[in-house]
Amino acid sequence: MRVFFIPYFLSYNIIAKYWNNILYLAVNSNGVPLRLCGHPNASPILHEREENMDKKHIISFMAFLFLVGYGSKLYADENDWMIYLGDQTAKKAPRKSVSAAEALAPLPLPATPLRRTERKTPPQPDYLIGKVIWGKDATFTDSSGDKLKIADWNLCPTDLERFIDNARKLQLPYHWCNINLGDFHYDPQQLPSLLFSGVRTVRLSPEQNKALRQYVLNGGMIIFDSIAGSPYFNSSAIKLTGEIFPECQIRDIPADHPLYHIFFDLEKVSVKGQAASLPKLQGIYVGSRVAILISPVGLGCGWNRNISRVETLKQASYYDQQTAAKIGLNIAGYIVGYAEAGVVEGRPEIFGLADKTPTDEFVFAQIKHEGSWNVHPGAASALLMKMRKNTSVTVNLKRAAVDLDKDDISVYPFLYMTGLDDFKLSEKGVGRLKQFINNGGVLLINNGLGLSSFDIAVRRELKKVIGDSQLQKIPIDHPLYNCLFQIDKANYSPALQKEKLTVPSLMGLSVGGKLAVIYSPYDLEAGWLEVYYPLIRSYQPLSSQKIAMNIIMYLMTQ
Repeated sequence: MRVFFIPYFLSYNIIAKYWNNILYLAVNSNGVPLRLCGHPNASPILHEREENMDKKHIISFMAFLFLVGYGSKLYADENDWMIYLGDQTAKKAPRKSVSAAEALAPLPLPATPLRRTERKTPPQPDYLIGKVIWGKDATFTDSSGDKLKIADWNLCPTDLERFIDNARKLQLPYHWCNINLGDFHYDPQQLPSLLFSGVRTVRLSPEQNKALRQYVLNGGMIIFDSIAGSPYFNSSAIKLTGEIFPECQIRDIPADHPLYHIFFDLEKVSVKGQAASLPKLQGIYVGSRVAILISPVGLGCGWNRNISRVETLKQASYYDQQTAAKIGLNIAGYIVGYAEAGVVEGRPEIFGLADKTPTDEFVFAQIKHEGSWNVHPGAASALLMKMRKNTSVTVNLKRAAVDLDKDDISVYPFLYMTGLDDFKLSEKGVGRLKQFINNGGVLLINNGLGLSSFDIAVRRELKKVIGDSQLQKIPIDHPLYNCLFQIDKANYSPALQKEKLTVPSLMGLSVGGKLAVIYSPYDLEAGWLEVYYPLIRSYQPLSSQKIAMNIIMYLMTQ
């Protein structure tokens, strides 16, 4: 609700004398009066209260209302964001039936496609995304006299129509549909992604939250689009995400994330009323995949056919049509490209517990930190199974997740840490990690997806642990590279081919002549799962497995 004050006063006496002529007019964004008070036509009770009000209170009250309603120019109600972006032009109807006959096509160029020799995924649906029906609807008459039906979930009635039309131009031959959570199957094999679109507060039941959580863990993706940059919708999206995944934190998607580069390199984008800047997308990770994506800046406005209406909403924040189209195409490519990773990394995993009894069994102990610490769920177990099969090393197939602040890490000779973006270690964690290294422990750090944001954080936090000591590239003739497999070269993912790398890029720090810290600036862990990750900066699976098994063997024989 927008609040205006139309005062007829310049002094204290005039305020007191002409109080009944002070209009306190509340209107919606279409200029329709919602309430009128302090006017000769107001109720007698109101007039009586006004006459009895202390004059000083009147001044204080009016000053307060003036600052809130006029001086700050804030919208007082989420209903003022209800700007319908449709028109009378008939839109394409979504397909009525769901078929799983078509295969989920690999990404076309310019993204890196699946090679014909790579393992293919099972047949996938021909539906890519569904728009969730939520909230309320109403009918109103616009200034032209036309009756229009509006709904919370469908203020941009042609957004997915154009989203899919654009995707088809890049050889993504899929369809869209509208879905009601009341009778939805929650099966990502039939519908890989869901879109919540709107401007007002989204509310779901605990049962729906639980079902959406399982949908995501099974490989589905949820997208929240605040079509006009409404703070009400965005706040509710963040709240819902926290309810669905309370163990996860909302993260800013870093600039070099594959989501910004699948089809188009989105380094600077245009937002209405702002200077060109990096895209503003947030979300949570399940494994390495962005499983819930939140756009606080409007995408649907740019996807929709008609954006003229939203221009009347002065504080609206949305991408222009060209930028929104590019972001949309990258999202479409990301849904397709990371579908397999979503299924594999969403599988439940049982973690082991610390065994304080001395043993020669190798335990893969992984550090939990405030960032995205669990990048490739299941990868460690897959590696340890290969280790058990190809070597005589006794291994525990259950990963142990350890907290530097709470758990006793002295029982482990090996610690592993990975991540996707920024993180910070506590002062206590830094001290315990320093003690671990000085006592002969080995710390292996892996840069999940090979992102620069994690690389910066690792080097900053590691400096707190090792001081002025510097990581150095581990030479190819180091015993680490020949203690199990003879490694004199390495193969990298397509995203690193232009770097012309031919040998492993591990970096290390020695304490007492023994490697104490090993850091891989490119993703070493992804290859243990043998899953396809578009635009990942990593080793190829065979190289990553051999290097990792050599690291474990080196540790066990020193």
